[in-house]
Amino acid sequence: MNFEALRRLPQVESVRQSLAGALRDRVIGPNADEKAAHIMDAPGERWFAPDRPIHRVHADASMFIGGMRALLVQSLHPRAMAGVAQHSDYRNDPWGRLQRTADFLAATSFGPAEVAQQAVDRVRAVHTRVVGTTSTGEEYSANDPHLLRWVHIAEVDSFLAAHQVFGANPLDQEGRDAYVSDMAVIARKLGVPAPPESEQALHDHLREYRPELRSTRESRDAARYLLITPPLPAAQRVPYALIAAGAVSLLPVWTRIMLRLPWMPLTERFAYRPVGQVVTGAIRWVTELDSPASRAH
Repeated sequence: MNFEALRRLPQVESVRQSLAGALRDRVIGPNADEKAAHIMDAPGERWFAPDRPIHRVHADASMFIGGMRALLVQSLHPRAMAGVAQHSDYRNDPWGRLQRTADFLAATSFGPAEVAQQAVDRVRAVHTRVVGTTSTGEEYSANDPHLLRWVHIAEVDSFLAAHQVFGANPLDQEGRDAYVSDMAVIARKLGVPAPPESEQALHDHLREYRPELRSTRESRDAARYLLITPPLPAAQRVPYALIAAGAVSLLPVWTRIMLRLPWMPLTERFAYRPVGQVVTGAIRWVTELDSPASRAH
C-alpha cells in the first residue's frame, strides 16, 4: 500500500484529518487537543531528552499492537488478572483502559517532570484501592512490588517486541538496552524494585516469573473478550481486529497454550504480520500530524 502516493491527494488529506481526529477521540479522548497541549507544549524539564529511545518507541503506531499484547501477557499472572477483573471496567469500556494507559505513557514519556510525577501519583493512589482475593483464595494488592514488577516487564517486553516488528525505525541492541533503561526510570517511581535495565535483564526477569503464570478462567475469558467479543460499534471492529491479529502474532508459543489461542506459523508469517504492518502503517499515516515528532517541528 503506497501511503506516500495517497497522501498527495487533497481529498485524501481531508479524509486523513478526519480519521486522525476520530482515532484521537477513541484513544486519547474527546479533549485530545487540550491533553496534548498540557503535555507536549508545557514548559519545563522532562524526565527524558528528545533523543532517548523511549520517545521513538512511544511515539510510534506500533504501540497499539504492543498495548494489546501486554494485556494478554499480563493476564497470565492470576493475582494481577484478579485485580483487573475485579477493579476495572474493561469489559464495558475497553477503549477507556487504553485511554488511561495512553495518558500515563504520554505524560511520563513526553511531559514536564511535574506532569509526569502527577501521573505517577494518580496511579499509585488508585493502586491503594486495588486489593482483594483471587477465585482460588490468594490475596493480592496492586501495590505489591512483585506484581508491580510483573506488570512492568510484561509491558516493556510487549512494547519493544511490537516496535521491533511493526515500528517505523526498529532499535539496534544499544537502543533496546537504552529503552529498557528509560522505562526503569518510570518503574522505580511507581514502586517497582530493581527493574531491569537491559534487554537481557528483561528476558531474565520474564523467565523468573514463568513458574507463577498459569491459565485461569479469568485469563481465558479476558483473551476471548479482548480478541473476539469487544463491545465495539461495527465501524470500529475491523481496525480493532487487525490490531488484535498483530498482537496475537507476537505472542510466544507458551502463552498461546495457556490462553488457548491457536498457533499457525505460516498463517501468522504470511497473513497476521503483514496485516499488522498495514494497520500500523495506516495508523501512522492518519496520526502523523498529531505525533510528538511533528509537534516539535
